[in-house]
Amino acid sequence: MGAGGRMSVASEGKKSKSDVVQRVPSDKPPFTVGDIKKAIPPHCFQRSVLHSFSYVVYDLVIASVFYYVASHYIHVLPYPLSYIAWPVYWFCQGCVLTGVWVIAHECGHHAFSDYQWLDDTVGLVLHSALLVPYFSWKYSHRRHHSNTGSLERDEVFVPKKRSGVSWFFKYLNNPPGRVLVLLVQLTLGWPLYLMLNVSGRPYDRFACHFDPKSPIYNNRERLQILISDAGIMAVMYGLYRLVAAKGIAWLVCYYGVPLLVVNGFLVLITYLQHTHPSLPHYDSSEWDWLRGALATVDRDYGILNKVFHNITDTHVAHHLFSTMPHYHAMEATKVIKPLLGEYYQCDRTPVFKAMYREVKECIYVEADEGEQKKGVFWYKNKL
Repeated sequence: MGAGGRMSVASEGKKSKSDVVQRVPSDKPPFTVGDIKKAIPPHCFQRSVLHSFSYVVYDLVIASVFYYVASHYIHVLPYPLSYIAWPVYWFCQGCVLTGVWVIAHECGHHAFSDYQWLDDTVGLVLHSALLVPYFSWKYSHRRHHSNTGSLERDEVFVPKKRSGVSWFFKYLNNPPGRVLVLLVQLTLGWPLYLMLNVSGRPYDRFACHFDPKSPIYNNRERLQILISDAGIMAVMYGLYRLVAAKGIAWLVCYYGVPLLVVNGFLVLITYLQHTHPSLPHYDSSEWDWLRGALATVDRDYGILNKVFHNITDTHVAHHLFSTMPHYHAMEATKVIKPLLGEYYQCDRTPVFKAMYREVKECIYVEADEGEQKKGVFWYKNKL
């Protein structure tokens, strides 16, 4: 994994060497954002309309091919091959559409082109098609990037302190309970976040991504929240017409289940990028933007790294320079790793093993006993 000082994660039982993680340093780094940017070749910050659109076209062509094959051949397969083919289609189509989701995410960061109107147009169309309120998520996600690692101001996957852990969680702190938590998180986590701000930053009143008056947004953004809602309503109407023409089973098989796969990957990718025993969180007495941006981790999804346009294994670079196009992020990551040194964290633990480990080890955060810097918090799991 990373190159920080070796420290064991608080957990029950004796640990093997593979269970020992290296904490990312929590002191202010000896380099600045300017130093990091100077190390990256200037062309990595250049955005190309043609290059960006090539990924949109590629993903949509592949998705169309999967749909064509599924709609023309699965129903003629003999039993039990059809029951095997449907899950294969759902997974593959969901992975490709996750790539489409990533392109829309690029638009939200103004990393698609040099034209804000073009980024917003492409992002609105692509995200709406996946039932994501584009502008609503764009603004909340930007605030996440502005406040990563802050216990008071970060927008999503904000860890609880020990005193904030719900009373019933001790009954889920076991293998069946952890599996249940993961299942709920991967299936319902994304819609619950959008509708009810579950796992998001606490606000003094109800927060919802579909509400223009939500405390998440300021007055200048409220009109665009309505535009996001209009995009979702337009897609919902289109889906209604499809159900009327082809039936609910058609919609579920060709669109609904792949969309669940997209939502599951979205939550999983984000969760694993920001939840790791080696990562610190900070309160207002210690937090600064650079240390917060470095408190993220790159993950390895194998061949899916390419399918997801490397959003998985270049996340540290993305948090440092979010307007950098994804097709330059891998080159930038390779360049900045030597400069970041111990501050760079990459975990190549298999994804399924990692997500179970994180839900087991990362229950709440608290400062280490005897630590002078009380504003630095680490994941713990002893209830």
